[in-house]
Amino acid sequence: MRKIVSAGISVILFVFTLVSCSNSAPVVIWTDRPEIVSYVEFFNVAQNKSRAVVVYKEKLASSLPPAKDEKTPDIVIGSFLRNSRIKKNFAPLDRVFSRSQINPSTIYSSLLDYGKVSGRQYLIPVSFNVPMMIFSQKNHELIAEKMLINSDEIRDSASVFNQNSKDDICIKMGYAPSWNANFIFHVAKMNGAEFSEKGSDFSWNTESLNKTIEYVRKWSAEKNGGTGAEQDFSFKYLYMPEHKLINSDRCLFAYIKSDEFFNIAAEQTENIAFHWLGKGDKIFVNDDMTSLGIFRKTKNAGAAYAFIEWFFRESTQKNLLDRSMRMGLDTRTFGICSGFSSIKSVNERVFPSYYKTLLGKMPEESSLVAPLPLPSRWESLKERVIIPYLTEATDTGNTLAIKSIDERITAWRNQFN
Repeated sequence: MRKIVSAGISVILFVFTLVSCSNSAPVVIWTDRPEIVSYVEFFNVAQNKSRAVVVYKEKLASSLPPAKDEKTPDIVIGSFLRNSRIKKNFAPLDRVFSRSQINPSTIYSSLLDYGKVSGRQYLIPVSFNVPMMIFSQKNHELIAEKMLINSDEIRDSASVFNQNSKDDICIKMGYAPSWNANFIFHVAKMNGAEFSEKGSDFSWNTESLNKTIEYVRKWSAEKNGGTGAEQDFSFKYLYMPEHKLINSDRCLFAYIKSDEFFNIAAEQTENIAFHWLGKGDKIFVNDDMTSLGIFRKTKNAGAAYAFIEWFFRESTQKNLLDRSMRMGLDTRTFGICSGFSSIKSVNERVFPSYYKTLLGKMPEESSLVAPLPLPSRWESLKERVIIPYLTEATDTGNTLAIKSIDERITAWRNQFN
């Protein structure tokens, strides 16, 4: 990441140099995605009607609306923009579609609906990632041949892989929920936990969350000998990156996000297979989906629309992907804004040219489930409240009472007061 940001700074300077030579006001883009800097450089070179500059905001969602003395953005691109303040922060995007510059049918429908309020479009999805379970191709016979795998299938296939030594010491463990708290979190999402913003508060489905906790505890206890045994095994053997672990033949599965997997050099994953993690025929998109909106008080709407129309062309994104690959490993990141494109044809026709393992394996449009609206500080809330709660609640060796989510949220909020 340090190399990406370093490269980005030099590009920002270049972008501002170009803008200083232009008579028209530049489009100001606020973003938490470093890749946007490179895209803007390409936009400024590709045409001469408009110019754009980038302002990087590490905590973008919390930066809106801008401070009174701050220069306002025209376009905002980033994660967690869909919240209760969406109408206050963004202008409706009806004009983008009414001018027929962007055909809404080219974008994944469930992701497009994520940006709608009362039937009006306020955000357009840019990119997304999904959870994956990876495994060594030599163990393919233990796993059903299909695109999607659910938690029951992971549990059952993993238990067949488990092996003890003659001294009854575990030397192989297929998979354990406690190895990755984000796996448990995602199972909770698939089971209907429904973590979401509710007005100025935060809500979840307590019944579904409790069922998930019981499910994970039972899995750990009955298949792996409990959370303690899972953690002992992890301490002894699981000290390598996920893609190397499964080739070590110590475990069958590893949980990983699509952007993390496809950023690994191809030569290191040539013996690795994968299934998307889901339930039924649904794949739940990761919460940090990237979206784009026009700031409600923009003073440069015409140029902002020009950038949006340029960015959402298949030809543009093909050029951006090609450019990213040619720039080399130091600055290359997976896909569009480190994820799959929101444009179906880009994923289906362009991505497999660069990521061969995606040929014939792209998730179906009907399978994708968009995130629910989440608080602007969701990443902090998840890391400091939800993940610790799930970790403690699913620990089979924990006999003490644990703090409730409500208690943890209160403590978390106090840090901002």
